[in-house]
Amino acid sequence: MSAAKRNVVAGLLLLAIAIALPFVLPGRYVIGQLTLFFIWATVVTQWNLVFGVAGIFSLAQMAIFAFGGYATAMVGLYGGWNLWLALPVGALAAVVFSLVVGLACLRLKGPYVALLTLAIAQGMYLLIITDTACFRMEGVTCRNFTGGTRGLAKYGDFGFREWLGYQYMAFGDYYLALGVLVLATAFSMFLMFGPIGAAFQALRDSPEYATARGVSRFKFQMLVFASSAFFTGLAGGVFAGYYKVMGANTLYLSPLLFLLAMMVVGGLGRTWGPLVGAAALMLADEGLKDFPEYRFMGIGAALVLFVMLWPRGIVGAVDAIAQRLRTARGGQSDTTLPRA
Repeated sequence: MSAAKRNVVAGLLLLAIAIALPFVLPGRYVIGQLTLFFIWATVVTQWNLVFGVAGIFSLAQMAIFAFGGYATAMVGLYGGWNLWLALPVGALAAVVFSLVVGLACLRLKGPYVALLTLAIAQGMYLLIITDTACFRMEGVTCRNFTGGTRGLAKYGDFGFREWLGYQYMAFGDYYLALGVLVLATAFSMFLMFGPIGAAFQALRDSPEYATARGVSRFKFQMLVFASSAFFTGLAGGVFAGYYKVMGANTLYLSPLLFLLAMMVVGGLGRTWGPLVGAAALMLADEGLKDFPEYRFMGIGAALVLFVMLWPRGIVGAVDAIAQRLRTARGGQSDTTLPRA
């Protein structure tokens, strides 16, 4: 069985488990945490395309996520749109924003891309929290355009409470976030196992040779920024509709490092690395929630440990062990063959 077919089979098995989980673990808290896991996993799978597959050291993924969330919330609040209609608008706005970021990074490489994209994210954060101008009045309350430090609210939701009732409304958000993750993962696999993914990897591993062979750095860098941004912005819109408030806390450094750790722990550039890393870090974070003073210290220690001892991440380590076992079985079978 080819690698692509194995990934499809594994994906379908995981999808079946995810569909059944709310009925096996019906607690609202568990469903809420799984919904958040799907949102973060979507962001990480798309970031993995940029960082792990294409080798672009961009730290703008959370800014793109926040841009998609804010655009969705603003269209719902100021345009009066239903959030289902605002959701794709927010995703497309995130694509436009990512293209601007990609153009800004085009002449840079390595750590300079990381510094510029981090500066863009922090600049966006400062623009939001320093927004004190009155955009419109609601009664006696003055509302800022971006919501400022209070964030945006009262822009609506996806209506699952009216459709499913209070008891099952969490199921709606759960399956919506799951659906976005499934589409994002399938899209990532389509790119990674196709000629576009090969071009990304060629530019990552040997940019001079790839360019000499006619692979356009401009074309493929802009393509990876734009394609990854759509589902990242979509995840931002789902986040905004799920929490019913969109604030600048999504641009804090701690969520950025948390999601970066997910990629490293799971395995950079690996098909299932982002999902495995997201699951591992979410479980670790949940286990440390009663020890807030050690929470980020523990995640930081795990990140350092993996960088030093298992740089290929959990999936890379499992692949290496599986390869050794296959080699050992093959060698053992050879020795047991009867001699002529």
